[in-house]
Amino acid sequence: MKKELKQPNPALGGPEAPLDPPVRHAVGVDPDAKERNLKRLRRIEGQVRGLQRMVEEDRYCADILTQISSVHQALRSVGRELVRNHLKHCGAAAITSGGEEAEAMYDEVVDMMYKHIR
Repeated sequence: MKKELKQPNPALGGPEAPLDPPVRHAVGVDPDAKERNLKRLRRIEGQVRGLQRMVEEDRYCADILTQISSVHQALRSVGRELVRNHLKHCGAAAITSGGEEAEAMYDEVVDMMYKHIR
């Protein structure tokens, strides 16, 4: 069983609260890419709500699966844009710095390729 790390936090009604992992931020984000991704994600959100309605209305399974495929493709599009931004900013900065930071970035990119890109 995994032990949960705790930290004092009386604001949450007790002496201890779960320890949150640190939040990481991008080294740089292309503003145009960010806006494109936000628009895509809003559109995807609408598509998912439409899928929920289709399921609630007992729509034809093949039609629902077609829409699911569309959502998958839209999410892959956002993912490609994020990978490009990550390599352009975060990856380039880490690799340029050299040493352990560069090695860690190489490992991260390879892991991303195996986990997220299909």
